[in-house]
Amino acid sequence: MNAGSVAVRWFPSVESTQDAVHALAEQGAAQGVAVAALEQTAGRGSRRRDWASPPGGLWLSVLLRPRRDSGLQVLSLRAGLAIVHTLDTFGAEGLMLKWPNDIMAHGKKAGGILCEARWNGDRPAWVAVGVGLNVRNELPDELRSNSARLVDHGVTAELEPLAQRIAEALVKSGEVAGPLSATELAALAGRDWLRDRQLTSPQAGRAAGIESDGALRVRRADGSLALVRAAPVEAAAHVTLTE
Repeated sequence: MNAGSVAVRWFPSVESTQDAVHALAEQGAAQGVAVAALEQTAGRGSRRRDWASPPGGLWLSVLLRPRRDSGLQVLSLRAGLAIVHTLDTFGAEGLMLKWPNDIMAHGKKAGGILCEARWNGDRPAWVAVGVGLNVRNELPDELRSNSARLVDHGVTAELEPLAQRIAEALVKSGEVAGPLSATELAALAGRDWLRDRQLTSPQAGRAAGIESDGALRVRRADGSLALVRAAPVEAAAHVTLTE
């Protein structure tokens, strides 16, 4: 599908753009259909955590229909790169990626990515890629100390062009199969918010980059290397080690 033909369907309010895209997929919708809402009343993040989605943020989900499952394990990382590169063109400043699916702005979480696949036997039937971005929405009091808004970091565009360009970028990222390439790994290394940070969970040690299959490398205190594939990852507060 040509990225220019990606269609974003806007709604004043939905329970979840992810659920809306899954419903469209069940009805036979083609790859590239996207749903955006001014607000979500039951938005969710990874591990089905509630996601506050008031007006002013970008709440968007895109339908992908991959031909094979090769690359699905790194889709959230590819999507993250696609999103931050797109936001750069809108003037974003200092965006980083926290493995495996968070978008960070100057040390605070500005957004998240949620990839949900539905299967037909051992083949993917479709994938809903959800994106939640704090743009100019009010942040809940309990989240302000750890959350950021893109409008405070260079992004002043309206939501409609942001949604269109991000949806197009996600479709392109979903068409790439296989493990992360050397070019992608280099781009991730430049955006790796965890790099050299001391981790406490699920594996104690120092974050040491990302493998081509999407695993997080963690260097233990004894020098051995662990590969982490399960989130969440907890970093020690205000501790960054360098070589």
